[in-house]
Amino acid sequence: MAKNEEKKVEVTESELEKALKEENESLIKELEEEKKKAEDFKDKWMRNVAEFDNYKKRNARLWQDAFDEGKKDVLVKLLPIGDHLDMALNMDLDEKTAEGIKLLVKKYKEILKSVDVEEINPVGEVFDPNIAEAIMQVEASETDESDTVKQVFQKGYKCKDKIIRYAKVSVVK
Repeated sequence: MAKNEEKKVEVTESELEKALKEENESLIKELEEEKKKAEDFKDKWMRNVAEFDNYKKRNARLWQDAFDEGKKDVLVKLLPIGDHLDMALNMDLDEKTAEGIKLLVKKYKEILKSVDVEEINPVGEVFDPNIAEAIMQVEASETDESDTVKQVFQKGYKCKDKIIRYAKVSVVK
């Protein structure tokens, strides 16, 4: 009987080994599937993080563009005040009035500078249609070069690198 029991134990051990191998292979296969799922989830998560980051940047750009556009609209409405102050300085005024207007012009220019607005003054430069609008052509004198700006009739302004009002100029023929 002892020999029979040994055979049963041997058979049982080999069956046990076989069952363990099968279970081990099954667990390895399941582990590989779970690793693949984890990689998929990680990939989806990374894509969502990148997409959300792009959304935040795009949204911030939209808000900044809207703000800049609103600022531009207000500035365009205020620029004629500066034009009128400059015209007033060219009139015959008493000393105190002229001094008061000069202070206003100075304050006006400081405010424009504080909101990143720069004056465009292309006098003597080659005419550039990207910053100025030619409203008149004048004959060249001995010292003038062709296609240069001779006179500015209305100042132009830019905010950062964006033109908010083109300068109106006369150009030498």
